[in-house]
Amino acid sequence: MSQPSIFNHRGKIMMIALIMLALACNMPGSGTPAAGAPQPTAFDPTKAALEFQATAMSQKMTEQALAAESENPATQAPQQPTSAPPTEIIPASTEIVPTATQDIEARMKSAKILVYEDTPYIGLWIKDTLHGMGLKHVFVGDAMGDFMENLNSGIQWDLIILGAESHDYVSGDFFDVITERVVNDKTALIVEMWYLDKISEGRIKPLTTKCGVKLQKSYDVASSIYWLESGSPFFTEPNIAIPLIHYDIYWAFQAGDYLRLLPGSEATLLAGMYQNRDSDYGVIASCFEGRVILQTFCNHDYHESDIQLLWENYIYNTLKNRFIALDQ
Repeated sequence: MSQPSIFNHRGKIMMIALIMLALACNMPGSGTPAAGAPQPTAFDPTKAALEFQATAMSQKMTEQALAAESENPATQAPQQPTSAPPTEIIPASTEIVPTATQDIEARMKSAKILVYEDTPYIGLWIKDTLHGMGLKHVFVGDAMGDFMENLNSGIQWDLIILGAESHDYVSGDFFDVITERVVNDKTALIVEMWYLDKISEGRIKPLTTKCGVKLQKSYDVASSIYWLESGSPFFTEPNIAIPLIHYDIYWAFQAGDYLRLLPGSEATLLAGMYQNRDSDYGVIASCFEGRVILQTFCNHDYHESDIQLLWENYIYNTLKNRFIALDQ
């Protein structure tokens, strides 16, 4: 059997195409469109392919951006705060930082103090004051021999106290040794005496001259004593000592002496019998940079409580000034 030629196939194909064209023309809505009607857009394969490619690329870029956000902690959604561990509260340090005042007071506790006080039968107010301050001391009472022995010992005394109130008195070579201690060793000194008028031109004179004071005259009975330098530490530290306005006369004669300043003196009259005189009629003098106090009235003519406050200030400040002098 002979096979169909290629032309027969082509003819069949053209016939089928003509039939489909005819059917398309007879379908509803076919033919020339009405005027003003929108023309259908012809299918453009190239354009469709480009749009499909752009859509795919956009989708791919969106997926990449989302992936990048998931990897970057800065763009992640904020995490809910977790409960922070409680902050440890460190208590403030209770360590006490040493101060100059504390250092001075500590040194006072170990200070070497020599005390002569000759009033055992009417009250040892100086000794009681030292006990109240908690300060150790060598107390010789009214034993002059023991006093001289300790003055001449090799002990480097920080403070020498001479409470010579009873109507017997320390004089002569005692002041040779005391003056040497004050001048050469920078020892502090507190003197209570009523009898300067009897010995002022004797061996105490080098001490009073170096101090910058001299005897003015003696007086018989106690009277009110006023502060001439009310702001002085001797009246404010560590106590507020009130003027000795009130007195109870114990000694009926030779109660004390008045002091005056020498020309060019660096001493200070801290208290006196007259409020408006600061260079004479003094009864408390300070000199040697506050290491020495000379008191020329008797303790027991005044109230014990007032005297003890005043003497605590004497002791505290002369010792403090002694340590300052040693540190310079």
